[in-house]
Amino acid sequence: MHIAIIGCGVVGAAIAYELSQVPGLKITVFDLKPPAQASTGAALGVLMGIISHKTKGKAWRMREQSIATYEQWIPKLEAVSGRKIPFNRQGILMLLTPEEISKGAQWENLAAIRAKQGWQLEVWDTAKLQQACPQLNTEQITGAVYSPCDRQLDPTTLTLALVDAAMSNGVSFKFGVEVNGFSSHNIETSAGKISVDKVIVSAGLGSTRVTAHLNQKIDIRPVLGQAIHFHVGHALGNPDFQPAITGNDVHIVPCGAGIVPATDYWVGATVEFPNTEGYSLPPDTELLESVKQQAISFCPELKNATITRTWSGLRPRPEGRPAPIIEKLPGYSNILVATGHYRNGVLLAPATAVTIREMII
Repeated sequence: MHIAIIGCGVVGAAIAYELSQVPGLKITVFDLKPPAQASTGAALGVLMGIISHKTKGKAWRMREQSIATYEQWIPKLEAVSGRKIPFNRQGILMLLTPEEISKGAQWENLAAIRAKQGWQLEVWDTAKLQQACPQLNTEQITGAVYSPCDRQLDPTTLTLALVDAAMSNGVSFKFGVEVNGFSSHNIETSAGKISVDKVIVSAGLGSTRVTAHLNQKIDIRPVLGQAIHFHVGHALGNPDFQPAITGNDVHIVPCGAGIVPATDYWVGATVEFPNTEGYSLPPDTELLESVKQQAISFCPELKNATITRTWSGLRPRPEGRPAPIIEKLPGYSNILVATGHYRNGVLLAPATAVTIREMII
């Protein structure tokens, strides 16, 4: 069976890797750009699974499955690809602000649920927080929730390793090739026409254009996010405890965690919705400044750090329906869609890949 995958961000690469382990499949991946050039390349890779408020149903199962799968994938991918993947195993620390003080009981309840599910979640007071993270200013913080089982990784390195591993299993990658149209069993590309048995559309924002060829347009809209790279020159707080820190939807993420000592940090990201026509607006400098100031209020040492660069990326958000979209394209039994993961593409990539495999096999 010949399967074509359109799109090679983290989701497309994860699907290719997962399917490459199934005997008897011929797999070809198409992307107009090199891997991890769009949404994946701009993501911070914070895997908020266990700390999520999802406790049941598909949304929770996908998060739980992905967190568990990454623990298995990372050492395998490193061994096969020869790449060292920055993978922070020190968890995620969520700061609680005064506005969230009423949610204390909710977090205690969630911690109890996670314990029954076999996962750990800890609710800290400010004394515990100051002891563990002396770099934080706790004047406007009422406590924290620590999730030692959640992770953060570098999405670009991960995607390249997935491509390497899939390629070693016989997957063919066609980069710089544009899909100009397709029917249920033929794909027309800038490199010619190929015959396939099944098609998987995992092109993120490009999924709208691709599916429009079949008059079944999946409406994906761009949500812009901006982030900042700080060079501090040393680890903030305890060098031996460097979790990803988040509060008020602002992330402070140590760079290269698991490989090099922390001296640099990513801070992000803004959430900037498109205009009414669905087109992305120019990056909002005031919003980025607000994210920067929020991070500094949490961690005052960042005020004296050097900003080495700022960047932005577009996340694929489905219009009028929940993210992500993982289903057969309406009217086509052999065309599957795995797209529109919005802000959870890196988190949900493993579970998405497993779901697609189960839909095909």
